[in-house]
Amino acid sequence: MTTELRPSELSPSDIQVNAEPAVRRAPSFRPDIEGLRAVALLAVLGFHAAVPGLAGGFVGVDVFFVVSGYLITGQLLREAVSTGRIRLSEFFSRRARRLLPSAGLVLAVTALAGVWLTAPLHRTDVEYDVLAAALSLANWRFISQQTDYLAAGRDPSPLLHFWSLAVEEQFYLVWGPVVALLAYLACRALRRGRAVRLAVTALAAVAGLASFALALRWTHGSVSLAYLGTPSRVWQFAVGALVAVLPRQLRAQPRLQAQPWLRALRRLCGWAGLAAIGWAVLRYDATTPYPGYAALLPTLGTAAVILADAPELRFGAGRLLSLKVPRAIGRLSYSLYLWHWPVLVLAEARLGTLGWPAKAALTAAAALPAYAAMRLVERPLRSNHTVAELPRRGLSLGFGAIVLPVVIALLVGTGTLRLLGPSAPVDLAGLPPGSPDGTSLLVHGAAFTQGGPVVPDPVQARKDFPPDGACEVAPTTVTSPPCLSGPGSGADRIVLLGDSHAGQWYSALLGIAAARHLGLEELVKQGCPLPELTVDNPQLGRTYRECDTWRADSLNRLKQEARPRLIVIASLNRYTDDRELLTRAWEKTLAQLRPIGAPIVYLKDTPIPGTDTPACVSGHPDDPAACDFPRAAAQWPDPLADAIAAGREPGVSAVELNSVLCPGSGRSCPAVLERILLYRDDAHLTNTAVVVLAPRLEHLLGAAELLTAPGGWNTLLRDDFDGPAGARPSAALWQYDLGTCYPGCPAAQWGTGEIETMTDSTANVRLDGHGSLEILPTLTDGRWSSGRIESRRADFTPPPGGVLRIEASIALPDVTGPKAAGYWPAFWALGSGVRDGSAGWPAAGEIDAMESVNGRGTVFGTLHCGTATGGPCQEPTGLGSGEHPCPDCQGAFHTYTVEVDRSTSPEQIRWSLDGREYHRVTADRTDPASWAQALHHGYFLLLNLAVGGGLPTAYGAPAAPTPEPGHPMRVAYVAVTSRQV
Repeated sequence: MTTELRPSELSPSDIQVNAEPAVRRAPSFRPDIEGLRAVALLAVLGFHAAVPGLAGGFVGVDVFFVVSGYLITGQLLREAVSTGRIRLSEFFSRRARRLLPSAGLVLAVTALAGVWLTAPLHRTDVEYDVLAAALSLANWRFISQQTDYLAAGRDPSPLLHFWSLAVEEQFYLVWGPVVALLAYLACRALRRGRAVRLAVTALAAVAGLASFALALRWTHGSVSLAYLGTPSRVWQFAVGALVAVLPRQLRAQPRLQAQPWLRALRRLCGWAGLAAIGWAVLRYDATTPYPGYAALLPTLGTAAVILADAPELRFGAGRLLSLKVPRAIGRLSYSLYLWHWPVLVLAEARLGTLGWPAKAALTAAAALPAYAAMRLVERPLRSNHTVAELPRRGLSLGFGAIVLPVVIALLVGTGTLRLLGPSAPVDLAGLPPGSPDGTSLLVHGAAFTQGGPVVPDPVQARKDFPPDGACEVAPTTVTSPPCLSGPGSGADRIVLLGDSHAGQWYSALLGIAAARHLGLEELVKQGCPLPELTVDNPQLGRTYRECDTWRADSLNRLKQEARPRLIVIASLNRYTDDRELLTRAWEKTLAQLRPIGAPIVYLKDTPIPGTDTPACVSGHPDDPAACDFPRAAAQWPDPLADAIAAGREPGVSAVELNSVLCPGSGRSCPAVLERILLYRDDAHLTNTAVVVLAPRLEHLLGAAELLTAPGGWNTLLRDDFDGPAGARPSAALWQYDLGTCYPGCPAAQWGTGEIETMTDSTANVRLDGHGSLEILPTLTDGRWSSGRIESRRADFTPPPGGVLRIEASIALPDVTGPKAAGYWPAFWALGSGVRDGSAGWPAAGEIDAMESVNGRGTVFGTLHCGTATGGPCQEPTGLGSGEHPCPDCQGAFHTYTVEVDRSTSPEQIRWSLDGREYHRVTADRTDPASWAQALHHGYFLLLNLAVGGGLPTAYGAPAAPTPEPGHPMRVAYVAVTSRQV
């Protein structure tokens, strides 16, 4: 159990209630209870400081809950019996004076200290924690966080220990009024004391039993809710309340000297109670299901110590607890607990992870501000006669103690949010192109890498999840819903199977599948190893039975469904460090996948930073390299990958991207690479990084021949432009060209004299909602705008001795005559050297699959190569087809195809319209060097609709054309395939 604790509020006096008001006993001080506070506090502090042997110190909170229930109930009963009523204003005034000023001071100091000691992104979390703690809702905030798997990996809150103060205050808010109501109803009873006591006994017993039953259920269903939730902790207060209402003869100390047997019984009771608490502290640990049945031991042990009620009994536990040192620590317990945890957490936020000796020293040092706060704040305000004279003054004091940290948190939090900037989702359309090969993340020479803020920014990174909705199922779910994305179904699908480390690849695989007109079926469960291992789940706090059920159900589902084209598997690689066990577990899972008959590819697990990466980067905006993490700890041995490489896993291939995510051989892996923030937490990639990595993943899968379609054609890209009307084209497949030239403007007006400005507005580039892409020119205030998009991939090339086919179904703008003068739609491809700067135009090569100008009812096909003027391709006109008639191409869809064929001698390029070849260029028309320079490398695709320029002018458009705007070029699909001959 790793949840942090805070001691309860304790009154310095023990309130005793006799059976009848006529024989009331005056309150007597209980020094042993003050010492008992020290025992609980030291256990908790040792646990927080990670002192060896004190792994069960978290049970200290149980001790405080029981004592608090005992003291508060006793106080309420004494007032009810003696006066016949309970003054709730006075009751809450005492609680406010006792608890809130010290708590408010710690909250205010923590809110301010966070400005200097925490990273900005973590600082926003701290300020939210301050608000929740000040409003006594801290436990529910931390429940929501700790039961949220997606929030895992964040740094601990310096106010996590305020959860139990919130539990106590919520208990007071209910218990005080309820006991007051019972006192009011019993005020006219003949024996008022007995009536009140019986009513409180019945209420405490019923509430305690119900709460304990709930605690048992939640302990085996949601450990965070069980541990931090108020309903599952009420039973411990109820135990203390039941001790308070026991008859005096069972809990007070009558003439001990006259009753030796009673002295022995009380001595045994006290020591047994302390032994029970000590046993729990020493023997419990993080694996103990808590607070289920295990919580009975410290809870009943505390009740036994209170029942012993014999601080002056020689050789008794109460005598030990009543010594000066335990009492001194007990008096400081509330203040010390409030201070020690922020000191530990904020120190680690600044210094990094500390060992237990350093933590113990910091805990001891926290006694200094704790003692000062007790002497200067807690005691003076608690005993001040002016404040105590009227309940409203105490309540006002408490209200002020709440308002102060709230105001500070709001001011600091607002400033931090302003510093961090907006948290809008990442604009995937504006991402730079990912490199399909090598160890570079982005295409070499991309202008994006030349300085600027990281993308996504730290605020965006926290929320940069794959857009798979409910398909990645939560820990309590035992079956995955039907989750098939994209156009394919049945056998025409890729299956993504595993835990969240598989789910992080959703966007990349969705784009790869969509390009091939395939669907993507996702079977992913959070925190659930795909190898057949039984593990414990930290959110549930027990054996992860739901994982075993889900895994079996998913594998059975795949056996019963149509065989997919490909099964992609991935899983966190550190559920166990036992290599042999992990190997056997993987083999059990693979033994069930192989009979399905589909190719299986294993995505090796990505590096694990182990720290809250976005928070770190937010604190080092000018030096993200400060957040790099050790390579050795980030990448564990991978027995499955080793077995695949050794050929021991037939039917299974392995793909790794770690050479991109952690390039080179240095001691560290980067948190930010080429301005891309790679991780959204301490273990998972940002969706942005995954989108950028998609070309690399597609290249690896294609190279392994895992994406080969029937008939020998390997689909490299396909986009059918499915989506709602007005949506953007897939950001995983396409990127925008903007303005009037490439960055740095090497050729103004795109080098062709066009008059439009290219934008990423959906007014110019959008889906029509009927399966087509629209690119259309607009005219606003005399300025033309249009759209130009490029494929993210720039590695389209025929395999050696094979064929590359580039194809699209296009309807040209439905406009002719003078209204079309200047219209210049195009579908074409450029050599990758133009994008990465390694080669210029036209030497890098340009293949125009389709151009048309001025609505003339004709189309062109052209190859550009060599030099800008003259040369082997007769530039600037190129080796073109000239106008090829297509009278109904305006408004009607036709299929334009280019094939780059390296299987023939000489090599050749063929242009076809609706399957009929109309133009061919063979390698012998150029010199071998120019042909190779133009074609023996990767290409990227372009779709655009220009206005004006050299080609429209050459065919009759005026130099300043005035066509009619708003006629789109429509694209039904784009496909790129290759075939090894």
